[in-house]
Amino acid sequence: MLGPVILAASRSDKMRRFISAAPGTKQVVGRFIAGETVEQVVPIIEDAAGKGLEVTMDVVGEDITTPEQAAAARDAYLELIGRLKALGLGTKAEMSVKLSMFGQALDGGHELALANVRPVVEAAAEIGTTVTLDAEDHTTLDSMFAIHEELRKDYPQTGCVIQAYLFRTEEDARRLAAAGSRVRIVKGAYKEPASVAYQEKAEIDKAYVRILRTLMDGEGYPMIGSHDPRLIAIAQELGRKAGRKLDEYEFQMLYGIRSEEHIRLAAEGHRMRVYTAYGTDWYGYFMRRLAEKPANLLFFGRSILTKG
Repeated sequence: MLGPVILAASRSDKMRRFISAAPGTKQVVGRFIAGETVEQVVPIIEDAAGKGLEVTMDVVGEDITTPEQAAAARDAYLELIGRLKALGLGTKAEMSVKLSMFGQALDGGHELALANVRPVVEAAAEIGTTVTLDAEDHTTLDSMFAIHEELRKDYPQTGCVIQAYLFRTEEDARRLAAAGSRVRIVKGAYKEPASVAYQEKAEIDKAYVRILRTLMDGEGYPMIGSHDPRLIAIAQELGRKAGRKLDEYEFQMLYGIRSEEHIRLAAEGHRMRVYTAYGTDWYGYFMRRLAEKPANLLFFGRSILTKG
């Protein structure tokens, strides 16, 4: 299994330096990362809106080691929101944030992350949009869910992410579905031990369907994060069985992957949101995309060979 090896490499400074310097890296990174600056991603947001798509914006970067870096991450999101406001694009773009970027892993990190993310949630609400808290490894989830609950007291539209491969997620989904939250379900992209997570794809897929059924039958707003054609078809069927209208749930897919499917689902009347990452600290995000799909790794390898 290459996935765990790639995920381990995502934490290696040596591999970071090697991959960053590889001749073909820029070409492949450009497939998954929309740009490095706000100005570079604005045309992408506008293009998506013109095609009937929505986006969720992720400023990449997770290896925060100081409070000053966490504050800079907060300010990067505030800059993005200000630009969206000026362009009148607030209702077409939400934010996805990783609390690790806001200082969650530092001393006093829970309180620091909450203090940093709150202004972003407030600013997003002012332009008619919202924020979704991304899930990270299992050790961070209790803090993430507590921050999610706290933010929803004033901003009930704040969303969160749950990961199908974790044993705990079915219980989390039951709680969140009853609360009327916005919940994105994904398979999971971190290296987790067998003591807390399913390891086999078939088991993860079965858990995904069970959890998705809970969300569809609940009172919340499900967001289906998947590129898997079978799971997309199952989601549509579960939505029909639950009596949901097409605007009562949405699909989410990554920028640069199955772009034609984005258009197809939107043309059918589904809400389709493209997870769009940008920024200079792309390494961790990029490596997880390679780990998720072996074909991405093969594409990367060919690019290095042809550019070398």
